[in-house]
Amino acid sequence: MSQVPDAQQAQHSSLLLPHGQLHYPVFMPDATLGVVRSLDATDLQHSAIQAVVMNTYHLMQRPGSSTIQALGGLHKMSAWDGPIITDSGGFQAYSLIQQNAKFGTLDDDGITFKPEGAERKFFLSPEKTVQLQMSYDSDIVICLDDCTHADASEEVQERAVRRTMAWAKRCKQEYERLLAQKRLPEERRPLLFAVVQGGASFELRKRCASELLEIGFDGYGFGGWPLDKQGKLLTEIIQYTRELIPRQFPMHALGIGHPANILACVRMGYEIFDCAMPTRDARHARLYTFNSAHPNLRDGLDERWLTYVYANDDKYIKSDRPVSAFCDCLCCTHYSLGYLRHLFKINDTLFFRLATLHNLRFMTMLTHYLREQYYAQPHE
Repeated sequence: MSQVPDAQQAQHSSLLLPHGQLHYPVFMPDATLGVVRSLDATDLQHSAIQAVVMNTYHLMQRPGSSTIQALGGLHKMSAWDGPIITDSGGFQAYSLIQQNAKFGTLDDDGITFKPEGAERKFFLSPEKTVQLQMSYDSDIVICLDDCTHADASEEVQERAVRRTMAWAKRCKQEYERLLAQKRLPEERRPLLFAVVQGGASFELRKRCASELLEIGFDGYGFGGWPLDKQGKLLTEIIQYTRELIPRQFPMHALGIGHPANILACVRMGYEIFDCAMPTRDARHARLYTFNSAHPNLRDGLDERWLTYVYANDDKYIKSDRPVSAFCDCLCCTHYSLGYLRHLFKINDTLFFRLATLHNLRFMTMLTHYLREQYYAQPHE
């Protein structure tokens, strides 16, 4: 696996946004509906979280765009004053329709969907998703794309790439129209990212990336399902997609968040990550730990740097030790594994908060170590 030279990576080591600066690499938890489950904004700050990801598909349904505006936008509503990235909602709408065609349709105009239990239909067009994200006061607006699985047919992949490129152009036009209308100063301008599709086809990935670069965006994302049927990272196509985008542009590994996969993608040159896995694992008692105070993540020298603690295991009934001796989170500095297991068994919400705090602090410690070892000038 090729590795990005330190000097080149350090040259582009951060990204300035309207609500703050991101220092690479950055992991962002999913605050899908405007909240990282079980945590408030202060908890996120104490965990050294730099930014969060919220989702247009979900937010437009609950609490609804008019409610978000009435509450002052996503930052004020959630009391989070750091950067917020809003996903376009395309992946979620695609997943819904793939689950059952009765839930919606997807064509060149956009995506029409009606989730089970919803009272009305919703419509996402390239223009609509940009309008919503900018009304939410997002720091990074992501273009609507036609998502596919890597195993989809060539015909499906080609149609998705064609549609993704056309939608990206429409997103850029609407974005520029709104910028002119709002007359935003440069420091308040949200960035616009486009998503590179193409499944497992190198030729289609190249075609999509070339067209998106021609249109021009502030950053780019790896689009599509990033894992194979065995749950392993699609390393070759993910690395190739990064190589298609010039290094001066940040690259978001959308939906990639397993700690080992983040390490692999940082080596490829990806800077931005988001995933629901760490917080979901926490709620199911799967906690991440380092095997040393300063794990060596450089060149894969320390292959056993990551282990899991299953906090619901009977062997921890009387354990008075913390989840990790190498973690400074609230959970590890104040509570024992035995108490944590007790909270899980009685289904107390304190377990969800403490476990989530721990896994998120692990993720920010991981990115800190990667920053030290892969970038010339660490922050934090």
